[in-house]
Amino acid sequence: MTRTAIVTGAGTGIGAATARTLASSCDVLVLVGRRAEKLANVAAEIADINPDAITHVQSVDLTDVTAVEGFADWVKQSLPNIDILVNNAGSTQPRFQGGLQDVSDVWETTLRGNLMSVVLTTEALLDQISTPGGRIVIVGSFAAQFGNGSIAYSAAKAALQTYAVSLTRTQGPRGITCNVVAPGYTADTELVIGRISQERHEQLISAIAVGRAAVSQEIANVIEFLASPGASFVSGQTVTANGGVMFPG
Repeated sequence: MTRTAIVTGAGTGIGAATARTLASSCDVLVLVGRRAEKLANVAAEIADINPDAITHVQSVDLTDVTAVEGFADWVKQSLPNIDILVNNAGSTQPRFQGGLQDVSDVWETTLRGNLMSVVLTTEALLDQISTPGGRIVIVGSFAAQFGNGSIAYSAAKAALQTYAVSLTRTQGPRGITCNVVAPGYTADTELVIGRISQERHEQLISAIAVGRAAVSQEIANVIEFLASPGASFVSGQTVTANGGVMFPG
Protein backbone atom coordinates (compact mmCIF):
# COMPACT_ATOMS: atom_id res chain seq x y z
CA MET A 1 0.00 0.00 0.00
CA THR A 2 1.43 3.35 -1.05
CA ARG A 3 1.65 5.87 1.77
CA THR A 4 2.52 9.53 1.43
CA ALA A 5 3.85 11.61 4.33
CA ILE A 6 4.53 15.32 4.70
CA VAL A 7 6.89 16.33 7.50
CA THR A 8 7.42 19.99 8.31
CA GLY A 9 10.54 21.23 10.01
CA ALA A 10 12.19 18.16 8.48
CA GLY A 11 15.70 19.53 8.15
CA THR A 12 16.96 18.86 11.67
CA GLY A 13 16.14 17.32 15.04
CA ILE A 14 12.78 15.67 15.60
CA GLY A 15 11.55 16.46 12.09
CA ALA A 16 14.58 14.89 10.42
CA ALA A 17 14.39 11.83 12.69
CA THR A 18 10.69 11.48 11.90
CA ALA A 19 11.30 11.69 8.15
CA ARG A 20 14.00 9.03 8.34
CA THR A 21 11.76 6.80 10.46
CA LEU A 22 8.73 7.13 8.17
CA ALA A 23 10.93 6.34 5.17
CA SER A 24 10.72 2.67 6.11
CA SER A 25 6.94 2.58 5.68
CA CYS A 26 6.19 5.38 3.21
CA ASP A 27 6.71 5.40 -0.54
CA VAL A 28 6.50 9.18 -0.93
CA LEU A 29 7.87 11.75 1.50
CA VAL A 30 7.71 15.52 1.32
CA LEU A 31 10.28 17.32 3.44
CA VAL A 32 9.29 20.89 4.26
CA GLY A 33 11.34 23.61 5.90
CA ARG A 34 13.03 26.94 5.33
CA ARG A 35 16.55 25.67 4.61
CA ALA A 36 16.78 23.68 1.40
CA GLU A 37 20.33 22.49 2.12
CA LYS A 38 19.31 20.85 5.41
CA LEU A 39 16.32 19.21 3.74
CA ALA A 40 18.52 17.91 0.90
CA ASN A 41 20.82 16.25 3.44
CA VAL A 42 17.88 14.42 5.01
CA ALA A 43 16.62 13.42 1.55
CA ALA A 44 20.00 11.84 0.86
CA GLU A 45 19.78 9.87 4.10
CA ILE A 46 16.31 8.67 3.14
CA ALA A 47 17.65 7.45 -0.20
CA ASP A 48 20.01 5.17 1.74
CA ILE A 49 17.21 3.91 3.99
CA ASN A 50 14.68 3.27 1.23
CA PRO A 51 16.09 3.62 -2.29
CA ASP A 52 12.61 3.13 -3.74
CA ALA A 53 11.08 6.05 -1.87
CA ILE A 54 10.24 9.22 -3.77
CA THR A 55 11.39 12.22 -1.74
CA HIS A 56 10.44 15.82 -2.48
CA VAL A 57 12.13 18.82 -0.89
CA GLN A 58 10.05 21.97 -0.47
CA SER A 59 11.51 25.16 0.98
CA VAL A 60 8.54 27.02 2.47
CA ASP A 61 8.03 29.69 5.12
CA LEU A 62 4.99 28.22 6.85
CA THR A 63 4.24 31.48 8.65
CA ASP A 64 3.56 33.19 5.32
CA VAL A 65 0.03 32.78 3.98
CA THR A 66 1.01 33.22 0.34
CA ALA A 67 3.85 30.71 0.67
CA VAL A 68 1.56 28.14 2.29
CA GLU A 69 -1.05 28.65 -0.43
CA GLY A 70 1.65 28.05 -3.05
CA PHE A 71 2.78 24.89 -1.27
CA ALA A 72 -0.81 23.63 -1.06
CA ASP A 73 -1.22 24.18 -4.81
CA TRP A 74 1.96 22.16 -5.42
CA VAL A 75 0.65 19.35 -3.23
CA LYS A 76 -2.67 19.28 -5.08
CA GLN A 77 -0.91 19.08 -8.44
CA SER A 78 1.86 16.68 -7.44
CA LEU A 79 0.38 14.22 -4.94
CA PRO A 80 -2.73 12.07 -5.20
CA ASN A 81 -3.36 12.37 -1.46
CA ILE A 82 -1.69 12.81 1.94
CA ASP A 83 -1.79 9.89 4.34
CA ILE A 84 0.33 11.45 7.09
CA LEU A 85 0.83 15.11 7.98
CA VAL A 86 3.42 15.71 10.69
CA ASN A 87 3.38 19.33 11.85
CA ASN A 88 6.77 19.67 13.48
CA ALA A 89 7.97 23.11 12.33
CA GLY A 90 8.37 25.64 15.11
CA SER A 91 10.61 28.39 16.41
CA THR A 92 12.17 29.65 19.60
CA GLN A 93 10.82 32.62 21.53
CA PRO A 94 12.82 35.83 21.07
CA ARG A 95 14.17 37.42 24.24
CA PHE A 96 12.14 40.20 25.77
CA GLN A 97 13.99 43.51 25.53
CA GLY A 98 11.52 45.61 27.49
CA GLY A 99 8.48 47.74 26.84
CA LEU A 100 4.91 46.88 25.93
CA GLN A 101 5.58 47.03 22.18
CA ASP A 102 8.29 44.43 22.61
CA VAL A 103 5.87 42.23 24.55
CA SER A 104 3.44 42.49 21.65
CA ASP A 105 6.13 41.75 19.06
CA VAL A 106 7.53 38.74 20.92
CA TRP A 107 4.10 37.21 21.44
CA GLU A 108 3.04 37.75 17.83
CA THR A 109 6.28 36.32 16.46
CA THR A 110 6.15 33.30 18.76
CA LEU A 111 2.50 32.53 18.13
CA ARG A 112 2.99 32.82 14.38
CA GLY A 113 6.03 30.55 14.42
CA ASN A 114 4.60 27.85 16.68
CA LEU A 115 0.82 28.03 16.37
CA MET A 116 -0.20 29.77 13.17
CA SER A 117 2.34 27.86 11.09
CA VAL A 118 0.57 24.64 12.11
CA VAL A 119 -2.91 26.06 11.61
CA LEU A 120 -2.11 27.50 8.18
CA THR A 121 -0.44 24.30 6.97
CA THR A 122 -3.17 22.01 8.24
CA GLU A 123 -6.09 24.07 7.00
CA ALA A 124 -4.47 24.45 3.58
CA LEU A 125 -3.99 20.69 3.22
CA LEU A 126 -7.10 19.26 4.90
CA ASP A 127 -8.91 18.51 1.66
CA GLN A 128 -5.92 16.47 0.45
CA ILE A 129 -5.72 14.20 3.50
CA SER A 130 -6.85 10.61 2.92
CA THR A 131 -10.35 9.72 4.04
CA PRO A 132 -10.60 7.42 5.83
CA GLY A 133 -7.24 6.63 7.36
CA GLY A 134 -5.51 10.02 7.33
CA ARG A 135 -3.22 10.91 10.21
CA ILE A 136 -2.39 14.37 11.55
CA VAL A 137 0.35 14.50 14.18
CA ILE A 138 1.32 17.81 15.78
CA VAL A 139 4.54 18.23 17.72
CA GLY A 140 3.82 20.24 20.85
CA SER A 141 5.91 20.51 24.00
CA PHE A 142 5.92 19.60 27.67
CA ALA A 143 6.15 23.38 28.13
CA ALA A 144 2.40 23.47 27.51
CA GLN A 145 1.88 21.68 30.82
CA PHE A 146 4.80 22.80 32.93
CA GLY A 147 6.05 26.03 31.39
CA ASN A 148 9.73 26.48 30.66
CA GLY A 149 10.38 30.16 31.24
CA SER A 150 9.25 31.11 27.72
CA ILE A 151 5.69 32.19 28.38
CA ALA A 152 4.60 32.91 24.80
CA TYR A 153 6.15 29.64 23.57
CA SER A 154 4.37 27.65 26.29
CA ALA A 155 1.07 29.32 25.43
CA ALA A 156 1.49 28.60 21.73
CA LYS A 157 2.17 24.94 22.39
CA ALA A 158 -0.81 24.72 24.76
CA ALA A 159 -3.04 26.18 22.05
CA LEU A 160 -1.95 23.39 19.71
CA GLN A 161 -3.53 20.87 22.06
CA THR A 162 -6.87 22.65 21.87
CA TYR A 163 -6.55 22.91 18.09
CA ALA A 164 -5.95 19.16 17.89
CA VAL A 165 -9.12 18.45 19.87
CA SER A 166 -11.09 20.71 17.54
CA LEU A 167 -9.64 18.92 14.51
CA THR A 168 -10.59 15.60 16.06
CA ARG A 169 -14.22 16.70 16.28
CA THR A 170 -14.39 18.06 12.74
CA GLN A 171 -12.25 15.47 10.97
CA GLY A 172 -13.15 12.36 12.96
CA PRO A 173 -16.29 11.74 10.87
CA ARG A 174 -14.02 11.71 7.81
CA GLY A 175 -11.89 8.97 9.36
CA ILE A 176 -8.93 11.26 10.10
CA THR A 177 -7.19 11.13 13.47
CA CYS A 178 -5.32 14.03 15.05
CA ASN A 179 -2.97 13.84 17.99
CA VAL A 180 -0.23 15.86 19.67
CA VAL A 181 3.13 14.53 20.76
CA ALA A 182 4.54 16.66 23.59
CA PRO A 183 8.28 16.02 23.89
CA GLY A 184 10.17 16.75 27.05
CA TYR A 185 13.75 17.98 27.16
CA THR A 186 15.29 16.73 23.90
CA ALA A 187 18.96 17.61 23.87
CA ASP A 188 19.90 17.06 20.22
CA THR A 189 17.60 19.68 18.69
CA GLU A 190 18.37 23.19 17.50
CA LEU A 191 16.08 24.54 20.21
CA VAL A 192 18.63 23.25 22.72
CA ILE A 193 22.09 22.95 21.16
CA GLY A 194 24.12 26.05 22.02
CA ARG A 195 21.17 27.64 23.81
CA ILE A 196 21.13 25.82 27.17
CA SER A 197 23.69 26.51 29.89
CA GLN A 198 25.22 23.63 31.80
CA GLU A 199 23.39 24.81 34.92
CA ARG A 200 20.05 24.79 33.11
CA HIS A 201 20.84 21.39 31.58
CA GLU A 202 21.49 19.89 35.00
CA GLN A 203 18.34 21.51 36.38
CA LEU A 204 16.23 19.98 33.63
CA ILE A 205 17.81 16.54 34.02
CA SER A 206 17.20 16.60 37.77
CA ALA A 207 13.45 16.83 37.13
CA ILE A 208 13.33 13.82 34.77
CA ALA A 209 12.60 10.46 36.39
CA VAL A 210 14.73 8.46 33.94
CA GLY A 211 17.67 10.76 34.64
CA ARG A 212 18.51 11.91 31.12
CA ALA A 213 17.32 13.96 28.18
CA ALA A 214 15.55 12.46 25.20
CA VAL A 215 17.06 12.14 21.75
CA SER A 216 15.04 13.03 18.66
CA GLN A 217 14.69 9.42 17.57
CA GLU A 218 12.74 8.58 20.72
CA ILE A 219 10.18 11.27 19.90
CA ALA A 220 10.07 10.14 16.27
CA ASN A 221 9.17 6.64 17.46
CA VAL A 222 6.07 8.00 19.18
CA ILE A 223 5.12 10.00 16.10
CA GLU A 224 5.56 6.89 13.95
CA PHE A 225 3.07 4.98 16.09
CA LEU A 226 0.44 7.73 15.97
CA ALA A 227 0.87 7.89 12.19
CA SER A 228 0.47 4.14 11.80
CA PRO A 229 -2.62 2.04 11.04
CA GLY A 230 -2.24 0.62 14.55
CA ALA A 231 -3.26 3.97 16.05
CA SER A 232 -6.61 4.04 14.25
CA PHE A 233 -8.59 4.48 17.50
CA VAL A 234 -6.28 7.07 19.09
CA SER A 235 -7.42 10.62 18.40
CA GLY A 236 -7.68 13.94 20.18
CA GLN A 237 -4.90 12.97 22.57
CA THR A 238 -1.72 14.62 23.79
CA VAL A 239 0.93 11.95 24.24
CA THR A 240 3.61 13.29 26.54
CA ALA A 241 7.09 11.81 26.06
CA ASN A 242 9.09 13.51 28.79
CA GLY A 243 10.86 10.76 30.73
CA GLY A 244 8.68 11.14 33.79
CA VAL A 245 8.64 14.89 34.43
CA MET A 246 4.95 14.43 35.28
CA PHE A 247 5.96 12.39 38.34
CA PRO A 248 8.38 14.48 40.39
CA GLY A 249 9.60 13.03 43.65
